[in-house]
Amino acid sequence: MTASLFTPLTLRETELPNRVMLSPMCQYSAEDGLATDWHLVHLGSRAVGGAGVVMTEATAVSPEGRISPGDLGIWSDDHADALRDIAAFVRERGSVPAIQLAHAGRKASKSRPWEGSAPISEDDGGWETLAPSPEPYPYDGGETAATREMSADDVDQFVEDFRAAAERALDAGFEIAEVHAAHGYLLHEFLSPVTNRREDDYGGSFENRTRLVREVTAAVREVWPDDKPVFVRISATDWLDDRESWDLDQSARLAPLLAEAGADLIDVSAGGIHPDQEVPEAGPGYQVPYAERVNEATDAAVGAVGGITEAEQADQIVRNGSADVAVVGREFLRNPYFGLEAAHELGEDVEWPAQYRRGTFD
Repeated sequence: MTASLFTPLTLRETELPNRVMLSPMCQYSAEDGLATDWHLVHLGSRAVGGAGVVMTEATAVSPEGRISPGDLGIWSDDHADALRDIAAFVRERGSVPAIQLAHAGRKASKSRPWEGSAPISEDDGGWETLAPSPEPYPYDGGETAATREMSADDVDQFVEDFRAAAERALDAGFEIAEVHAAHGYLLHEFLSPVTNRREDDYGGSFENRTRLVREVTAAVREVWPDDKPVFVRISATDWLDDRESWDLDQSARLAPLLAEAGADLIDVSAGGIHPDQEVPEAGPGYQVPYAERVNEATDAAVGAVGGITEAEQADQIVRNGSADVAVVGREFLRNPYFGLEAAHELGEDVEWPAQYRRGTFD
């Protein structure tokens, strides 16, 4: 039987009630990395609205891993405690609570978007950023914080930070852990020749450049229960065709290696490594072909993202076998009830919350 958008999907022993996933989207509304009421309402409303998987924004595994001072974190037990009620509420609404574990690398230490997304120097309250090589992100203006090339000890600590963050996330009640290796952040920086000029075991060849993301995925898998899935988000391409960079062929080559390391789903996005990227016109489903290519290369499940705004469009991605999950971002910001409305449009028998059904408020 052909799967539809509202066919449950079982990964390991965890059942996703449908194939609609809320894409991780930064809210820049944390306080010292701690989740606030904004996160409860933002994530909780998408669970009420029918998302099968509700994924947190990029959640930093260490303080210096935050993009901005307003990013979520999970580097202490207090941070896990602040997320506990959110995970519980999402689960109570029938969705699967998921968390994206992240480190921003050289793209850390900048202001919130509504404050200009400008680099914050250490003199102005920013912090030293880490990267595979010492070149800072090439912002257009503004003094950046210092960027330090990671030592062997830094790399070991980085893996342990992800492992510890996964343990805290599990204790907080999350059922899916996603490793963020996309959008120009630290793991993506190791993958791409644009940002990785190392000459040790983590630089140079494809095997070396992919070593860290494989080690991190394995470390998360080691502490994540056997019955619960691990996801990895990748940028399928750097969108830099005029130079040596990370591309779709390498992503297809990486996907089965991530599955071997313990990934159950590859969440396929794109771009973010350098401001010179040439982004294609962002039309409907403009990144879905990347997911299709990765899907052909691996037995792991695949998620497609990018310009997914309509119920029929999302359903066709699944029915056609382009991907196993439709990852919806901006449309969920515009409409928290996208999942429920998509079910209605597609004629699926999905109940709205009792509080919203006809007769409840008569």
